Amino acid sequence: MDFFIASAWAAEAAPAPGFADFIPLIVLFVVFYFLLIRPQTKRVKEHKALVSNLAKGDEVVTNGGLMGKVKDLGDNFLLIEIASGVEVKVQRQSINSVMPKGTLKTL
Repeated sequence: MDFFIASAWAAEAAPAPGFADFIPLIVLFVVFYFLLIRPQTKRVKEHKALVSNLAKGDEVVTNGGLMGKVKDLGDNFLLIEIASGVEVKVQRQSINSVMPKGTLKTL
């Protein structure tokens, strides 16, 4: 019967995965850590420090682009004066940056 039909033989067993097979995954994780995870945690830490150090009279910019002076501080919210007599309440986490003193007068 072997003359007309080729015999099917089982393939040899694959070698067990070793440490060398995991090196590309380890390198990929290290690259992701230094390019994505570490900078993001650093930015979060800096933003937390910025939000916790806010004080009355600071000139701030929100994530939405509003620029004003901090009038009142609460645990979760700030009262910001964006024009004379116009005050808005925003969340602390929505503060994007603190501007140097006198920035509002130059605009």
